[in-house]
Amino acid sequence: MNISIITVGKLKEKYLKQGIDEYLKRLSAYAKIEIIEVPDEKAPEELSDTEMLQVKQKEGERILSKIHPDAHVIALAIEGKMKISEELADGLDKLATYGKSKVTFVIGGSLGLSSEVLQRANEKLSFSKMTFPHQLMRLILVEQVYRAFRILRGEPYHK
Repeated sequence: MNISIITVGKLKEKYLKQGIDEYLKRLSAYAKIEIIEVPDEKAPEELSDTEMLQVKQKEGERILSKIHPDAHVIALAIEGKMKISEELADGLDKLATYGKSKVTFVIGGSLGLSSEVLQRANEKLSFSKMTFPHQLMRLILVEQVYRAFRILRGEPYHK
């Protein structure tokens, strides 16, 4: 399986990079995985609704340009479906079984995802009703994908 994670902005925090690198190394035994960073749109702290929409649209265009046409897209969105780890594992297994070997997860910027990206998504996934920094979501996502492969192989994982 080829997994891409498209994310907005550069990761600056060293401790998050170290955690992500560790899970990417572990995941390499199960799947080909890549993280694609697209630039975030520079914007002032205080934005009007119109300016927020423009920022999300510009970031959305960058995201959409990186999505392979054949990819099954899973957008991380607060309004998405919450799943337990076993359901995520089962979903990835079904995708592989039915020939969807390219899976792309999308993590938006601090303002979220554009409507165009959400429309392109085959499914929307939520990890919580709480809001997390998008940089931290990278680490959480790669850990959950790693856990999903461990579950699918019947290998032990921490519950």
